[in-house]
Amino acid sequence: MHDSLFQPLRLGAIEAPNRILMAPLTRGRSDPGSVPNAMMTEYYRQRAGAGLIISEATGISVEGLGWPAAPGIWSQAQVEGWKPVTDAVHNAGGRIVLQLWHMGRLVHPDFLGGAAPVSASATTAPDHAHTPTGRKPFEPARAATLDDISRIVDDYGKAAQNAQAAGFDGVQLHGANGYLVDQFLRAGTNLRDDDYGGSAENRTRFLREVLERLVAVWGKGRVSVRLSPNGETQGCDDPDPATLFAAAARVCQQAGLGFVELRQPGSDGTFGRTDVPQQDAVIRSIYTGPLVLNSDYTADQADTDVSSGRCDAISFGRPFISNPDLPWRIRNGAQWAPNVDAPKSWYLPGPEGYIDYPALEAVG
Repeated sequence: MHDSLFQPLRLGAIEAPNRILMAPLTRGRSDPGSVPNAMMTEYYRQRAGAGLIISEATGISVEGLGWPAAPGIWSQAQVEGWKPVTDAVHNAGGRIVLQLWHMGRLVHPDFLGGAAPVSASATTAPDHAHTPTGRKPFEPARAATLDDISRIVDDYGKAAQNAQAAGFDGVQLHGANGYLVDQFLRAGTNLRDDDYGGSAENRTRFLREVLERLVAVWGKGRVSVRLSPNGETQGCDDPDPATLFAAAARVCQQAGLGFVELRQPGSDGTFGRTDVPQQDAVIRSIYTGPLVLNSDYTADQADTDVSSGRCDAISFGRPFISNPDLPWRIRNGAQWAPNVDAPKSWYLPGPEGYIDYPALEAVG
């Protein structure tokens, strides 16, 4: 059943046994200091049947992480915390890459000792931030200086090296969902008049420099990127997404990435609905490597898009929360378990709604 999803796929240097990838999912279960723990080890081990696990978004620096109990990859303690995770996934026959995250203007000053967050330009995100003491309005960001940009690129490089030390199979740059890379890409948040602003090509410069640094650490076949080219996301928007993401696709092609993942939100996506033309065809016409689509897919829809050649694989997010054995269920036509108490349980501390969803064979 759904045979196209169970064909092996080469994602750069990574051999995926199936085309059902686990999308990055922020879950907020790390220990103090943004250190991964034994509960996270079990969570990822349970889901090792995915063709490839893309880890939850992981902060590259204190400056870049503004989500309570999200993990990091800048300290030695964090590296040591991730090692049991990667060992468990590998021992279960899986593969896992680390998603590298800088939130930019979406970091509340509470995480920074009161300092302003950094972004492409001095702008303020809409809505509210999640902080350790509750939801608070976002505050104005400061525009990154050229020294800031150089330093942040260095932070990405150090994080990539730490990911190697932690035993990951590669890294993915989080370039989506209104975070720092996206803030540089989009004209609505990038108001710069230097080499990092203005034209679409200039606005992709930061993306290119970060990818070049990651490739220098890992090699082309073990670096990927996630983009969200369809409409507004967390206050990030662009009036000409086709031109912008064609330019971004050229950067990905020139970098020789192992794969590109695109978030294609549906009507009830976490970051809101986007009633705009989908940009995957534009990107597919330029970037010739494996293309992965994400968001709100059923098994039938995934099979259709892979078998038609629209994409090479599908990354599933929320279904993997309550279905640790999602590929097995798809192969056997089994019912998917619902997410109980969602979305509240997505981010609560503790094992409930995290590692207590059984595999179907265990309950059947």
